[in-house]
This record gives sequence, structure tokens and C-alpha cells, in this order.
Amino acid sequence: MHETPLLHRDLIDGRVRLPRVGAVVAGTTPSLPWLVVDAAGREIDPVSVYLRDRTLGDASTATCRSYGYDLLRWHRVLWALDVGWEQVTEAETAALVGWLRHARNPQRERRRPGSYPAGSVNPKTGKPTLRAGYAPSTITHNLTVVHGFYTFHQPFGRGPVVNPVPESAAPTPRRRSLTSLPHSASSRSSRQLNRGGPGPERPCRSQR
Repeated sequence: MHETPLLHRDLIDGRVRLPRVGAVVAGTTPSLPWLVVDAAGREIDPVSVYLRDRTLGDASTATCRSYGYDLLRWHRVLWALDVGWEQVTEAETAALVGWLRHARNPQRERRRPGSYPAGSVNPKTGKPTLRAGYAPSTITHNLTVVHGFYTFHQPFGRGPVVNPVPESAAPTPRRRSLTSLPHSASSRSSRQLNRGGPGPERPCRSQR
């Protein structure tokens, strides 16, 4: 049985902090209003090519910026695992999903004085507060962008042969988000993905 590498398991369980390196910075041309740079401040060309295509395809500036942050987070996962963007597999997707589910979301920690910690239960109302991790909608959006990134590059012979974020053939009502991946350290994550574990739909181009 193929065992999940230790560092992948640590990311899946949220025990590792992603390196706070790289950034989304303003571009200098209308066709690329935002770009992503690495730890050395160098532009990540495959991301720029994709974001430029999105912009020329009628995506708004805000959409391109949002895509940039999703792809920066994806690259931070790859940098932490020391995996090149062209060598990724579903194992890295599982690591991203697990980390987003369990890592601390800084926005959830910005609470008013006297409010209850993220993930706790309000004793007055009995209702749980938002958990410390990222919302399912955020995770799904990140996966959609990563899927679209690799779908864009595949016809040019760039990236892995198989998209690391699979696209399920199941009908839409039966789609299940990849956020439901088990966060155990076993190899079940990859097997579930291969068995039609749902992937996101391709990113839609924003309308003006």
C-alpha cells in the first residue's frame, strides 16, 4: 500500500504552517493587472500566462486578483512540499484541501473583545461559531481556480498529464466537494479522488 508522505500528512492535518513567501502584486499592463511573484520577487510565468488569458477572456480585474491569491496559496503548498508545479498529483490537492480545512484562518481570529473563539459554542444561543479553518466555499473556489490553471496549460503540453484536481463525471446534484476528503494520513484520499470524488467545474469567465 502506498503510504502518504509525512509532510503531506502534516499539511492535511494542519500541523504545518505554509511559508509566508511570495505575493500578489499589481501589474503594469492592462492585460495583466495582477501577477504572482515568488520568494525572490520573480514573476511566476505560468501563472501570468493564465491570468492574462483570463483577463483577455473578459474576466474583471477583481477576478484576476482573486485567482492570483488562490494560485499563490497553491504554490505555497508546493513550495512547502518541494514539488514543482509540473510534477503535482492528487496528493498535493489533498494536502491543500486538508490544510485549508484545519489551518487557522487569520480572518476568523479578528474578533471583537468578549466574543467567543472560533469553533466554540456560544453558551447563550447554543449555536457553534465559525470554525478556525477556511469556509467550504473558499476551498471550492481555490480548487476551481487550480483546476482551471492546469486545464489551460494542458493543451500546450505543460504541467502533469493528469489534472491534479479531477473533474467528476457525476451529475451536478450528486456533486460532492473535495472539502469532504478524509483528513486521515492513509492513501484513501487519492483513491477517493480517482473514484469520482468530485472536482470543481471549470472556471467561468466573468461578465462585464
